[in-house]
Amino acid sequence: MATKAHPLTAVIAVDGRQLQVTQGKTLLVDKCSAAVGDVLTFDKVLLVLKGNETIVGTPYLPNASVKAEVIGTSKAKKVIVFKKKRRKGYKVKRGSRKQHSSISIKAIDLDNTKAS
Repeated sequence: MATKAHPLTAVIAVDGRQLQVTQGKTLLVDKCSAAVGDVLTFDKVLLVLKGNETIVGTPYLPNASVKAEVIGTSKAKKVIVFKKKRRKGYKVKRGSRKQHSSISIKAIDLDNTKAS
């Protein structure tokens, strides 16, 4: 029986979060200044799963990177912040919508040759 090939999987650090990515996966990250269609490169790769082999960085892998393309931007649902102090006549109602960028993972590059 033939075994199914496992896709290359990586864990990257983006905006203070750790995200597990595979090629072709679409993610929402905090809004970046790149335009739609631009290619982003993430160098902070923490871990790579390659078949049954696990490669762990200390803290990052020196020669690994993930390339992603910006698909578009969007806004999250509105979050309402309401402040009130009783018997003082103080009420403040504010709302905010966090902006996101949609990115699609194009390639996970893992160069095993370590430059000294």
